[in-house]
Amino acid sequence: MRKILIIAPAWVGDMVMSQTLLKLLKVKYPDCQIDVLVSAWAKDVAKRMPEINNVLINPFKHGELGLWQRIKLGMKLRKENYVQCFILPNSLKSAIIPFFAGITLRSGFIGEMRYGLINDIYKLDKVALPLMIDRFCALANNGLKLSLIKYPEFLVDKLNQTSLLAKFRLNLQNPVICLCPAAEYGLAKRWPSDYFAKLADLLQTNGYQVWILGSNKDQDISNSIIHSASIKHNLYDLCGKTNLIDVIDLLSCAKSVISNDSGLMHIACAVNVPVVAIYGSSSPSFTPPLSNRAKVIQVNTECSPCFERTCKFGHYNCLRNITPEVVLHAVENQIDK
Repeated sequence: MRKILIIAPAWVGDMVMSQTLLKLLKVKYPDCQIDVLVSAWAKDVAKRMPEINNVLINPFKHGELGLWQRIKLGMKLRKENYVQCFILPNSLKSAIIPFFAGITLRSGFIGEMRYGLINDIYKLDKVALPLMIDRFCALANNGLKLSLIKYPEFLVDKLNQTSLLAKFRLNLQNPVICLCPAAEYGLAKRWPSDYFAKLADLLQTNGYQVWILGSNKDQDISNSIIHSASIKHNLYDLCGKTNLIDVIDLLSCAKSVISNDSGLMHIACAVNVPVVAIYGSSSPSFTPPLSNRAKVIQVNTECSPCFERTCKFGHYNCLRNITPEVVLHAVENQIDK
């Protein structure tokens, strides 16, 4: 049995997209065992990926070096006898643990000049590999066609879903539309909260119930939407009331999900529900929604995509020029189909 370790990315969306690599590895090595080293927040998400055998917790905070602790963790992992490790982050520190774990083949992009720590080195050609999933899968490709790449697919826990519906006194009598209004990267990826509020009004008028989903860090955004909405009889704010694994099961109830380019957009795609993905400062040419049921909405402005966290001109026209009516039309076209 070929034992493989994956050093997982730090961002939610990248974590979801990394499942494409796992699927490719299962094609290449059908009997392989895949373990993944992830941050604590992602452990339950990883457990929804059927390709993963064991989930190991990465105890380090984002940006933390902890050199001696990383060395000790690597030494501890030696007994696992991994034959290969795929190091998906590009940081120097992410390559320390596999090196001290004595893993024979350590695959990754050069990143922060990781010569020696990584011995199966790839140079990133951004033209040849424009998509994040292409980059992940290139590390394991070795002649396999990229057409073999399959989109992420998460397992849904129906028992947990039923429990959540009861807990929050939700029902599915009216079709559910989920709003994911946050984007951790910054304001330049967030469709305005007053637009989400207007959309919530339009959706409720058309007979839908609306659930707002996000983490406790997103509650200011959801509070703004609730405050600005004129209609609230079928509007439910679930931000900060669920964990990430609960969000997976709730998203699977939706007839459509409206989301910024964010981790929840990728999760919604992975549970195979229709998604309307709104892009501002970022580009679907790099991190597209990985679903055949997704509709991208983006407007061309002179300054987009800029990939900045905030708009240096202050107008956010790449987002404000996308009206709630346009998004509603996209949602209803999806549901009609």
